[in-house]
Amino acid sequence: MTKLSFPRPDGVAPGNGYSHVVTGPGQWVAIAGQVALDADGTIVGVGDPAAQARQVFANLDACLTAAGATFADVVKLNFFVTDIAYLPAIRAARDAYVDTTNPPASTAVQVVALFSPDALLEVEAYAVVN
Repeated sequence: MTKLSFPRPDGVAPGNGYSHVVTGPGQWVAIAGQVALDADGTIVGVGDPAAQARQVFANLDACLTAAGATFADVVKLNFFVTDIAYLPAIRAARDAYVDTTNPPASTAVQVVALFSPDALLEVEAYAVVN
């Protein structure tokens, strides 16, 4: 059972699919930015932001598991996208993994490019494991 809390700050508009503040005791886990690479290092879903988002979240899930964590422990997600229009597809993939009633804090930034022209998004995660 997670011991994270999600305070609602006064005077700040509610987040659309994210929390402004997440706190909790425990071990800090940082997950490097994940892109849509499969286990062989091949990009999944070239040109398809939904397919890439699903692979990215599967990779994040595997990384969290390796650290003894789950998405219930994630306090922050940072999204780097080559086109902000991909956010609805990314949110759909995210929502299959996170508690949408208490989602992690999030930041989304449109970038000019990622490590490969075929990569459409990269997501990094921070978790606190109790």
